[in-house]
Amino acid sequence: MSAWCCIVIMMCTINNGVLSPAPMNAEVKETYDRQYWYAQAQETLQKRLLYATEKNPVAKNVILVVGDGMSLTTATAARILRGQRRGQSGEDADLVWDTFPAVALAKTYNIDAQTGESSACATALLCGVKARYETLGLDAGGRFNNCASAINSKVTSLIDWAHEAGKSSGIVTTARITHATPAALYAHAPSRYWEDDSRVPPTVRRDCKDIALQLVENEPGRSINVIMGGGRRHFLPTVTPDPEHPNREGRRLDGRNLAEDWAREKKRRRLRAQYIHSREQLAKLDPRTVDYLLGLFEYSHMEFNAERGAVLDTEEGTAASTTVKADDPSLADMTRVALAILTKNDKGFFLLLEGGRIDHAHHYNNPYRALDETLELETALLAALEKVNPAETLIVVTADHGHVMTFGGQATPRGHPILGADTVVSDIDGLRYTTLLYGTGPGHSEPRALPLNGTSTPADAVHAAAVPRQWATHGGEDVPIYALGPMATVLFAGVVEQSYIPHAIAYAACLAHQARRCHESIFNYTKPQAKLPNCVPPEVSSVSAADETRNEGSSGRRVVVASSVMSDERVPRSPAPLIAPLVNVIHYLILFALSFGL
Repeated sequence: MSAWCCIVIMMCTINNGVLSPAPMNAEVKETYDRQYWYAQAQETLQKRLLYATEKNPVAKNVILVVGDGMSLTTATAARILRGQRRGQSGEDADLVWDTFPAVALAKTYNIDAQTGESSACATALLCGVKARYETLGLDAGGRFNNCASAINSKVTSLIDWAHEAGKSSGIVTTARITHATPAALYAHAPSRYWEDDSRVPPTVRRDCKDIALQLVENEPGRSINVIMGGGRRHFLPTVTPDPEHPNREGRRLDGRNLAEDWAREKKRRRLRAQYIHSREQLAKLDPRTVDYLLGLFEYSHMEFNAERGAVLDTEEGTAASTTVKADDPSLADMTRVALAILTKNDKGFFLLLEGGRIDHAHHYNNPYRALDETLELETALLAALEKVNPAETLIVVTADHGHVMTFGGQATPRGHPILGADTVVSDIDGLRYTTLLYGTGPGHSEPRALPLNGTSTPADAVHAAAVPRQWATHGGEDVPIYALGPMATVLFAGVVEQSYIPHAIAYAACLAHQARRCHESIFNYTKPQAKLPNCVPPEVSSVSAADETRNEGSSGRRVVVASSVMSDERVPRSPAPLIAPLVNVIHYLILFALSFGL
């Protein structure tokens, strides 16, 4: 009987592989709209929930930590640097997220790009749908620089879902608040570069608001409780000098001061709100008296952590004698204030915490600042962990995309400086090289140069790159996901689409389309199927468990439909067309067995 079972399964597998359309050809015809990604995420959720118990905890709060450009190599090198700064060898050190119980990997490609781009990756990470290159908060219908395409392509985000549940919300970043990652939470734009109206084509300014204006006037932006980062230039008009850099003016052409408009609108609604733009103002803020906070601490991006509180910095476009002190608040400072405000809501909160300048340092081929910014992000997360209860707070740490920095050497000894040169020279050209190198970027030179290239401090060191480019490109590899808190170990495991992450967060926190699980007596999960016979190959179909097995007549015998294609996180195709061919195969096998007396 066992042999008979194997014959049936093998023949069905062959028949299925021959009669079914080729996966690659069928994939071309699939429509990557928001329904596709929602359905794909739901299928992945069901797979993860096979291992869930009936007592599934609910996350009251959510902290999503994003290291922009924080590849796995970046995390490894930063871990070693952390240990070496403490006087240790570094390799056996741990960053705080290394201790989290759940780890997964996320695919970062975009709908139309093999290597992920920041705004499209942020849309997947925060809105749950994959997007097109350089579009923001739009599904596949959005086209770059095409205002009309944005009208029916807008998608909601984790902040929309949090507000719907009555939770508070916050964004804390070291980048401009209108930059790609934070903007995906509140804006919908066919171009990530439309940060103010001067970048929007004049013919479409009435139909497509710029990103800063959407934050101030539209939902969910106008209802976000805490907004802190850089980017004052996109909120100030061209005739208004920046409060900390008087030689620079705003970039808005409509004459509006959006920071003042934000404060005026909150006052009209009788909300306790405050706008600040300096570290001193942040230090004096009393979170008990503020429910809405807008903090814009820099003209553009906030200073690198290595420059905070530094001596004096030369102003861009001015004489060398004109200087200004770089004294921005730290990411940890902003995080503590944000949580002091957000935790006042008994229904919980959602907070995006972004280390936005890791990416910028990598683009410069400058690993010192990239690793230092990664450690600053860890410091901010440690500050957050002091203020929340992990039993009711889901914390997810990930990246929007990777970078082309590599880490290696030839028999490099333990404890060797992570930013230094290998102890062995190249066996081809006899030149030394650093253990951290880049695939592309401004560090390329012939012959190859070590980072001791005449710079004033190690922080300015540019490491070598294989291919010359003005800026280093992103990396296309999967990025890590670390998670701690309610349902973390169930939801975050294996390799997933980046667009799955917000849906998993929504499930853990019972938000939006996943809110129903908090109102059901029995949680929505699929029970594991019975163990399959030994003769069944392990590569089972991606079809749901209910479709994989079905009863044949009244005998109760279960026939498993096998597939030569392993599950790859895609929405399963309908199994209906396979029923008729399968019946025919079984029919002929029975006749064959009878004719030979089997």
